[in-house]
Amino acid sequence: MAKVIEGLYYSESHEYVKVEGKYGFIGITDYAQNALGNVVYVDMPEVDDEVVAGEDFGAVESVKAASDLISPVSGVVVEINESLEDEPEKINSDAFENWIIKVELTDKTELDNLMAANDYEDYCNKQ
Repeated sequence: MAKVIEGLYYSESHEYVKVEGKYGFIGITDYAQNALGNVVYVDMPEVDDEVVAGEDFGAVESVKAASDLISPVSGVVVEINESLEDEPEKINSDAFENWIIKVELTDKTELDNLMAANDYEDYCNKQ
């Protein structure tokens, strides 16, 4: 069973958002990294780029497949996780510790469209 953390918001495309004040840390879930296998590359936007809920902002490539990253929320990128440029496999060791981008949220009501941990767990069990 994939790890799910209480207090985060989850999308159907298997991204999560950890909210701290006006910021959101976006990454892929444990379920997603399990499905992908060994991550070998993470394509990330630049700082100051805008991301839009429901649209892709990058990609994760593994030995098995490449998968678009779909932003669960809208915002402006204020930081990227630079450690993933040299060590993308960190996502496999702990997907929740190794977020991909940090955004300044532009519309917190978008969080209402995402799943809570228990709903996401149910969603994954049906996949």
